[in-house]
Amino acid sequence: MNDVENPEADATPADNGGADNGEVDNGEADKRAVGNTRLTHLRHDGTAQMVDVSNKAQSTREATATATVRSTAEVLSLLGGGELPKGDALAVARIAGIMAAKKTPDLIPLCHPLPIAKVTIDFELDTDAVTIFATVKTRGVTGVEMEALTAATVAALSVYDMIKAVDKHAVLTDIKVLAKSGGKSGDWTL
Repeated sequence: MNDVENPEADATPADNGGADNGEVDNGEADKRAVGNTRLTHLRHDGTAQMVDVSNKAQSTREATATATVRSTAEVLSLLGGGELPKGDALAVARIAGIMAAKKTPDLIPLCHPLPIAKVTIDFELDTDAVTIFATVKTRGVTGVEMEALTAATVAALSVYDMIKAVDKHAVLTDIKVLAKSGGKSGDWTL
């Protein structure tokens, strides 16, 4: 019977992070996924799995993500001057972003917990927007794109929380990964 007739064919205990009759998977599930276009977080039967990264080589990995909060020129002036009613929004957002990067596996169910080595949160103020740049670095077996995205997004949410008293119509937008380095798939930048 082939995999189409039996969707359970690939749903082995090894896919669940375990072993079958004492045998270790040795990354066979990941090798099958490389040649396929299937999503690696899904088994062939459609159920979710945490990807096995145990056979991946450690390397230094870094990712930078961004998020933008659009508001009015008046609010951006208050934000830049630290004069918002709630206080210094950028300082609060910076700490929120750093904390969020460390909490990513608690928020995103299939993310691997990683030893975060460094997180930086930077801001670029324009007349009608603040752009947040979150860079996360680790030495591990999987990348930190999700940690960077989480950091940028939570920092943007914190900015919104701090400015909503003066602009309830602010918009969070343009959340994306800008760059990634390290690992088997190599480096790239938008």
